[in-house]
Amino acid sequence: QVQPVESGGGLVQAGESLRLSCAASGSIFSIFMGWYRQAPGKQRELVASITSGGRTSYADSVKGRFTISRDNARNTVYLQMNSLKSEDTSVYYCNVVPPGGNWGQGTQVTVSS
Repeated sequence: QVQPVESGGGLVQAGESLRLSCAASGSIFSIFMGWYRQAPGKQRELVASITSGGRTSYADSVKGRFTISRDNARNTVYLQMNSLKSEDTSVYYCNVVPPGGNWGQGTQVTVSS
């Protein structure tokens, strides 16, 4: 099972960038991974995913602004977030796709307008 540890969140102003990292305890070599987010009072949603072969997919709300990538040798998945908006404020998690197993603690991203 993959145990994720997310990092890289913080408080930024609208229009700025952040890069999130997800370090997995086990190998992610052949695993379909994704970044999810959950805002207060809302359901957790998948915002970006990447297959073991590197094919990516994005939610419409982040398309063109976020980029997901992976480094299988480091068992790490990244989320580069540019042109951040206040509506991107959430706790961000990584997990397998579809989600299962263990959720990490997540990393808080707060975007002030």
